[in-house]
Amino acid sequence: MVTLREWRESDIPAIVEACQDPEVARWTNVPSPYGEEHAREFVAHGIPGRQDDLHFAVVDADSDALLGSIGIWTVQEGVGEIGYWVAASARRRGVAVRSVRLLVAWAFEARGYARIQLHTLPGHEPSARVAERAGFKREGLLRSFAMMKGGRTDIVMFSLLPGEL
Repeated sequence: MVTLREWRESDIPAIVEACQDPEVARWTNVPSPYGEEHAREFVAHGIPGRQDDLHFAVVDADSDALLGSIGIWTVQEGVGEIGYWVAASARRRGVAVRSVRLLVAWAFEARGYARIQLHTLPGHEPSARVAERAGFKREGLLRSFAMMKGGRTDIVMFSLLPGEL
């Protein structure tokens, strides 16, 4: 079981450790190398430039051990976007799927979104499987859609509507 909770300063060492994983850096905008100053900024302020940004620690419901990170933000009126990463030690256990389902269920109810979208990079099949298992529909490839690490990149767009959850 997983729980989503607010970030705590005590999470900083576990965030730094998880973000040393080259796969986190490869598939996300998490800085690399990732240091304690990055984790402190993230815990205190989230990700700069995201309107209506909410980020949560994904933790083991029994032990409170950090398993990952998940967040949602508004990209335009009625449209939310979700992003996440999972620590290497917690992968392939359904952590991401359960976390995504928890957050989107809350977001449709509390924020009244008409659509929630999720991006993956082409070739990141584990994340695409998470999106599909959480109920998202693959919409297609958006060419040169996003900025990532100083350059433009294609993304694969997934979406979920309230009645599809």
